Amino acid sequence: MAVESTRWGILYCPKGGILENPKKKWLKIEKSLKHYDIDYDKIVSESMGSVDRLVKMMINNGYKTIVIVGGDSALNDAVNCLMQTDKRIRDEIAIGIIPNGLMNDFAHFWEIDEDNIDATIRGLKERKIRRVDLGCIRYKNKKGQNCHRYFINCVNVGLIAAIMNLRRQTHHIFGSRSLSFIFSFILLIFQRLDYKMTIKINSEEIKRRVMTVCIGNALGYGQTPNAVPYNGFFDVSVVYHPGITQLFEGIYLFVKGKFLNHNAVHPYRTKEVKLTAASALVGIDGRIMSSSPVGEFRVVIEPEAINFIMP
Repeated sequence: MAVESTRWGILYCPKGGILENPKKKWLKIEKSLKHYDIDYDKIVSESMGSVDRLVKMMINNGYKTIVIVGGDSALNDAVNCLMQTDKRIRDEIAIGIIPNGLMNDFAHFWEIDEDNIDATIRGLKERKIRRVDLGCIRYKNKKGQNCHRYFINCVNVGLIAAIMNLRRQTHHIFGSRSLSFIFSFILLIFQRLDYKMTIKINSEEIKRRVMTVCIGNALGYGQTPNAVPYNGFFDVSVVYHPGITQLFEGIYLFVKGKFLNHNAVHPYRTKEVKLTAASALVGIDGRIMSSSPVGEFRVVIEPEAINFIMP
């Protein structure tokens, strides 16, 4: 039986790490939900791979408001599940976020404060909906099969993808996002920092060794700070291989939010990117792809693809 149209379906994705107390976090959320008299059903995601199945269950049960208590990766899974449904059904559903992940970049774009749960839930209750763009990476896997995956924040290719992957692991040790990022950077600094790439953006073709590429629908973890997920374009940052001194300068500007000021960073705005990157890791919304693209792959914009509840 379908649920009431005003009832929320909440998917709670507990965050790991030595400094996290999932039960305490949920009690804060629950208190705020009661305060604002919100009717809801909660489901707990027991593993990273269960988000898709649980969101699909919510959609099939008729929830029109689905709130993800999680980070960029959980939101990515939810969006990809939503995009598998018929457009008529998808257009009736709105996705909201209460940040609770290792990486909450899409929430940060909307200036959602991870520590101010009350303000976040108050904003969700107002249900101010905006149609937002998605990106889609289209590629062939090792078996030659055509595959695709949607993203809401960014695709990273190269060094930053490797750092994000290591950062996920070190976060469980350090707890702090900044400490885990810095430690990850130090571990990778003496490894090979550039990759042979062919990149086609608009009318330009780049053939050279590149350190990292970020194709941003939103902030891109600081690499595409001017991107917005509602203008029908990506912002793209291509970073050539800098000297060791410039590398440390670049990481300083990255942390300070001035990434585009570095002279090794080359920004673009486009609707499509074609890219070949031998041996480089590819990350989508902070998670490394389980099946790496083989040969050239395309990243295209999907304008106004889903309904997102703004704070």
